[in-house]
Amino acid sequence: MADRATAPLPLDPRAVRTAAAATDLEDAIRQCGAVLQEVGAVDGTYAEAMLERERSISTYVGEGVAIPHGTLESKEAVRHDALCVLRFPEGVDWHGERVTVCVGIAARGGGHMRLLSSLARILLDPDRAAALRAATEVDEVIGLLRPDEEEDPE
Repeated sequence: MADRATAPLPLDPRAVRTAAAATDLEDAIRQCGAVLQEVGAVDGTYAEAMLERERSISTYVGEGVAIPHGTLESKEAVRHDALCVLRFPEGVDWHGERVTVCVGIAARGGGHMRLLSSLARILLDPDRAAALRAATEVDEVIGLLRPDEEEDPE
């Protein structure tokens, strides 16, 4: 069994969009919520919880990436842990930063922290983040978000 730190991220190929377009960050977040709902991970209230989180603190993490997710109170809207990846080639203004990739998270209980930690290890690598921003194929996105097997799990 895979160590929790190197376990595969819960990314359904149907939850990857490589050529999305959004008018603003609210539209981008609503699209993330809709994709998570389409794959059965959340109910229809989750997108609003993602917007509520964004109003309290920006989910922009750098390198052109934002990681929108719900509030602690919204965990009841989550059916199972899941990610979605929406690539916005034209970019989205995110509180003055240009975001080209949104990785939406839905997780029950403490799952957010595990997912955020795993994503941070991947996305803080500038080469990997650049490759993710440039990825145009679903399999490529999934491969980039797969933890390296040879990484030290500590």
